[in-house]
Amino acid sequence: MISFRTLREFAVRHPQALEPLKAWYKIATKSTWNDITEIRATYPHADAAGKCTVFNIGGDDFRLVTRIDFESRMIFTKKVMTHAEYTLGNGTRWKKACGC
Repeated sequence: MISFRTLREFAVRHPQALEPLKAWYKIATKSTWNDITEIRATYPHADAAGKCTVFNIGGDDFRLVTRIDFESRMIFTKKVMTHAEYTLGNGTRWKKACGC
């Protein structure tokens, strides 16, 4: 895991996201996922989006876009969005911005 900074900065604008993001971070930093199938055992609604993995956070209110290097066990936070931001423009904007 790189840092909690991006998650904390998002939570400043969306305080209701803080606790769900903290819970995700705690689980993700202790996980040893090898692929999307293993991620879905913990987060059934996680989706692969190109090179990225998208997590539903806070009961479908937020989306967390990550890039996971399964070999090195590193998780890179690419973007955190509200559900509305995620679906805006059919997702093409954030995919390009995140390199997914």
